[in-house]
Amino acid sequence: METLKKYRAAGGGNCAVRNVLDRLGDKWSMLIIIILGHEGTMRFNQLHHGIGDISQKMLTVTLKILEADGLVVRKVYAEIPPKVEYSLTERGRSLLPHLEGLAQWAEANMQGIYASREKYTAGV
Repeated sequence: METLKKYRAAGGGNCAVRNVLDRLGDKWSMLIIIILGHEGTMRFNQLHHGIGDISQKMLTVTLKILEADGLVVRKVYAEIPPKVEYSLTERGRSLLPHLEGLAQWAEANMQGIYASREKYTAGV
């Protein structure tokens, strides 16, 4: 109960849960973290092709956000053409089991969620 009070009392910018979920709750961040967690270090184009339906611009923006939060590290090699690799930081790796748990929960419950949505939509 104390934890719940803490979340309710904290303003939007001061609440750790809201702040982190705001950054990770977009369409791509969790997927990028999971992919880097399983594949290890990857180049930009490998990530882009591995995800498939993300634009280059959105991948760039999302990687910058993850880098700013200390979840992903970007390493640039002085080569021509430039070689850039991305990998998870220790903080990013510590988040991985939690995201994998959420992904497993989603897989286990998706059919029931779809059924509930259909039932709700039919009743509205």
